[in-house]
Amino acid sequence: MSSFPTKTDVLIVGAGPTGLALAISLAQAGVDHVLIDKLAVGQNKSRAAVIHAHTLEALETLGVADRLSDTGLKLSRFSIRDRDRALVQLSFDALPSKFSYLLMTPQDTTERVLAGRHAELGGRIHRGVVAERIEQHDEYARAWLRDADAQLAIDARYVVGADGMHSIVRESAGIDFDGAQYAHSFVLADVEMDWKPGRGEVFLFFTERGPLVVAPLPNGNFRIVVAMENAPEHPDVACIQNVIDDYGPTNANATVHRVDWSSRFRIHHRLAKSYRRGRLFIMGDAAHVHSPAGGQGMNTGLVDATVLGRVLARVVSGAQPEETLDAYEQLRRPAARKVLELAEGLTQMAMTHGMLARQARNVRLSVINYLPPVKRALTMNLSGLSRRAQAELAY
Repeated sequence: MSSFPTKTDVLIVGAGPTGLALAISLAQAGVDHVLIDKLAVGQNKSRAAVIHAHTLEALETLGVADRLSDTGLKLSRFSIRDRDRALVQLSFDALPSKFSYLLMTPQDTTERVLAGRHAELGGRIHRGVVAERIEQHDEYARAWLRDADAQLAIDARYVVGADGMHSIVRESAGIDFDGAQYAHSFVLADVEMDWKPGRGEVFLFFTERGPLVVAPLPNGNFRIVVAMENAPEHPDVACIQNVIDDYGPTNANATVHRVDWSSRFRIHHRLAKSYRRGRLFIMGDAAHVHSPAGGQGMNTGLVDATVLGRVLARVVSGAQPEETLDAYEQLRRPAARKVLELAEGLTQMAMTHGMLARQARNVRLSVINYLPPVKRALTMNLSGLSRRAQAELAY
């Protein structure tokens, strides 16, 4: 680490999509920054797989929205179902946005596009570098870092944690992460399968045991997301086939041929008490985590990054006073609260127990199909466009 900088304006901890988006925003503004990540190489797993309209609008300011759109599968339909019965059917092709669709693209592709844009702007990712602790001082924050060979300190005017749910930046700032863990575990899998309903729609099935998502991917595979009480560590073909048979439509004639990638994970629903303490900021999963229902997690973090990037750039350049930094939390924490309410609401509806309770839920949801204003509100919420105000004020 002999050539590693010892001083910078902004240190970003974590080079996933959120950290990369912030780094691009700062690079475009000419702000000196250092981007580190504990992983020696970038992730090669797909994980998050959908990018919503409002996120693409935010990413357009970074010069990557069209590039991402070119990599993905554009869908206009999303439905909520109880096995064979369609409860709510939504269309995204009339959204008030140039990105009037759901963009299905794997997270590793999103990271490659973002990393490429960052490199174009002269940026670099310092990989295999771990932030061990961060100290705040009057004029700077000092981060103690370590790689395979040595330890060093770097002083930054500001430090931003894009380092996930177990954020060292949030811990160093002493920010509470309120919430709890879901009882169920979740399974992610990318599979090759025959799927009679086709590749033109994202399906969200409500079952007594939890939600099941089946979504087409641009490479011909399908993304499976499902809540399971006792999920195996590495779900295989038999596991995913049982899930489709037990949770999905009875007439799908679905046959799972291959699992390209799968993972089991636990989900929390948590929201940080604050997004800033002094010179330390958090964003993305370091600030908010929730159920994957609705595909909101990465999207919310990416918008966090574009907002924080603009606010930081104005303050670092001297164009605005340091008090302006408070706008980041004022804009983005209410947006995250709305996202948590959406994801939690979908998850709890999916896990409704008892025949009578499920029937009542299904009737309530079915009525939405006959109420265009309610359908539009739900579509705007899922697309993120209903939360534009929590981002556009920063632009």
